[in-house]
Amino acid sequence: MAERYSSFNRGGTRWFLQRVTAVFLVVTLAFHFYLLHFVNHAPEITFAGSAGRYSVPIYFVTMVLFLAAATFHGVNGIYNALVNQGVTGTPKRAAKWVLGIAGVLLFVQGVRVALVLMGA
Repeated sequence: MAERYSSFNRGGTRWFLQRVTAVFLVVTLAFHFYLLHFVNHAPEITFAGSAGRYSVPIYFVTMVLFLAAATFHGVNGIYNALVNQGVTGTPKRAAKWVLGIAGVLLFVQGVRVALVLMGA
């Protein structure tokens, strides 16, 4: 029988954060679908409406946390998928840096957009 391999150290920080962000993403995605697909329908979504939602501090904070969780979850997942496929040495270090920088840039750009929507 094949042995199961994972680059995650069970109980490690990245392992734990991957699970915490997954739970947070499920909850916030449910909120997103409820608010933007059942309460408001696609033709009703406007820039002004988005700006209005982002002007509510709890919505703004929730969306920034959602962005942070999604960015970490995605970058960490891609990195671990590469490691699980056997990437080692210099390519592994390069992947870590490229994904880390891409994650930071994605988060910063997302916060910039959120601030514009908030009216800052």
